[in-house]
Amino acid sequence: MIIDREGNSVTITQERASVKELVEKITDLQPKYKSNNIIVNLSSLGNLSLYDIIEFLRVSNTHRLGKQSFVIVSSNVNIDETPDEIIVVPTLQEAHDIIDMEEMERDLGL
Repeated sequence: MIIDREGNSVTITQERASVKELVEKITDLQPKYKSNNIIVNLSSLGNLSLYDIIEFLRVSNTHRLGKQSFVIVSSNVNIDETPDEIIVVPTLQEAHDIIDMEEMERDLGL
C-alpha cells in the first residue's frame, strides 16, 4: 500500500494485498485521514467484482458522513453495476475532478 498526500487529498494505491485486507487497513487509517478526501487507486489490480467494490461501502459511507469525498479508481470494474452510494471512476484525473466538484457543492451548501 502506497499513500500519497496532495493538498487536501490522500491517494492510497494498492498493489498486492487483497481487497478485504485493504478495506481493513483503510478502516484503521480513517481516523488519521478523516479531514482529507480519499482516493483508493485499484488500477493495478486485475478485474474486480461487484462484491470487491461493495467491500468499500461501509468505509466510504462513514468517510462521506464526515463531509469528505471517497473515490475508487479502477477501469477493471463494470461501473454500471456499482451502487450509487459509492463513486468509482476509471482514472485518477476523474477522481480529482469528482473531488473538486464535491468540494464546490459543499462550499455552496448543497
